[in-house]
Amino acid sequence: MSKDQTAPEFSKKLESASSYAEVWQTVKNTVHFAFGKRRGSMMLFLDDLPLQLGAYYPVGTNNIVLNRRLVEIVETTLNDKQTVNALVYNLLLHEYLHALGELSEVEVRRQVVVVAAKCFGNEHATTVLARKSPWILLKDLPLDASAAPKRVMRIVHNFEESTRKYVV
Repeated sequence: MSKDQTAPEFSKKLESASSYAEVWQTVKNTVHFAFGKRRGSMMLFLDDLPLQLGAYYPVGTNNIVLNRRLVEIVETTLNDKQTVNALVYNLLLHEYLHALGELSEVEVRRQVVVVAAKCFGNEHATTVLARKSPWILLKDLPLDASAAPKRVMRIVHNFEESTRKYVV
């Protein structure tokens, strides 16, 4: 990804993303554009977490666990792919910044806003969600998390393509 990447190009990639892997590629590219940092070999797991928790990064691993239930609620209620992609982008970006070594929640929240604004512009849904919090999407929704049974955590296959070959 070159340093001359523009906000409309990032926006187009995110808005057309149809998988976690495509959103993830945008996360990695925007962090590289904003901060010049990159980390590979990450894995994504989907789990039914409490709705107050969007995702988490177990420190010292290469895993991100995303709240499947939260994403499904937003998907079903809003039926707006661009907003869902903005939500997933924000959650993955937050955890990716932790995986890059920043453990302070306050600093990561600040950095999410910086990356979103720099790469998408101040008015884009990703930046608005970064500033206001992704939970703004849930403010008018009647939520009864106890009604849904917890499902088994699942891994997202082909989340990150690797160019390295470990076995030749």
